[in-house]
Parts: sequence; structure tokens; C-alpha cells
Amino acid sequence: MDLLTPLETYCRLVIRAREMEAQVPAQDPDDDPDNVDDLNDGDEEESQSLSVLSDEMNSVEEEIQALLDDLADDQLAECLALAWVGIGTFDSSEWEDACAEANDMSPDDRIDELMNMGTLAANLESGLAAFDYNCDDVGQLD
Repeated sequence: MDLLTPLETYCRLVIRAREMEAQVPAQDPDDDPDNVDDLNDGDEEESQSLSVLSDEMNSVEEEIQALLDDLADDQLAECLALAWVGIGTFDSSEWEDACAEANDMSPDDRIDELMNMGTLAANLESGLAAFDYNCDDVGQLD
């Protein structure tokens, strides 16, 4: 299978998705998620730290969103199909089926599904690996 999207683009997505996944702050199960105002109990330093973290997360998330927005429809469908192969929704032998299902979705739905994958980086890496692609020789993309 030949990629429609440059491997470098997928590797950039993997790097940024890893950053986004690593920045998600842990949530205490005892915290009331509906009462975020009381989360810090007035601790201004912790509030500022969370604010900086939130800004960094938004920046990385915006970059991932922009990368996905820049893909053509067929490339976006390929990206989602690769993630599905990586997560195990489809096997590599079912590539055509995965692409067909991804193509049946609107571009916005494809992007939403990719952005909502908690392990997007691992899914894309596994999907690429299923077709003998990897980011090892791509170099530094930052």
C-alpha cells in the first residue's frame, strides 16, 4: 500500500499527538468535575500552572487540528483508516473496507473522530507499522 499522505506528515501528527496526550492533567476521582472553580481551593500558583498547561494543550491541539484540516479528503480518509487499523477496528487485510468506511464520513466527522482518539499517536504508529512504515528515519520534525 502506497501512502497518499507524505510519511513526514504522519510523523508530525504522531509527535504532536504524543505531546497532547502527555499534557492531559490527571484528574482526582474525588474532584467534582462540575465544580471546576473549587478545584484549586484558591491556590493561585497551582491555578497559574494549570492555565499554562491548558494554553500549551490548546496550542498543540490547534496544530493537530490544522494539520488535519490541511489534508485533502482522500488523505484524511486514509489517516482515519490507518488509525482504525492501528486500534484494531480493521485488520491490514481489510484496508479497502477501512478506507471505504472512512470515505463515507464527512471530513468534519473524520477530524472529530481522530481528535477524540485518546491514543491517536499509538494508533497512527501501529497503523503505519501494519504496512511497514515508521518514523524512525524521518528525522527531527520540531
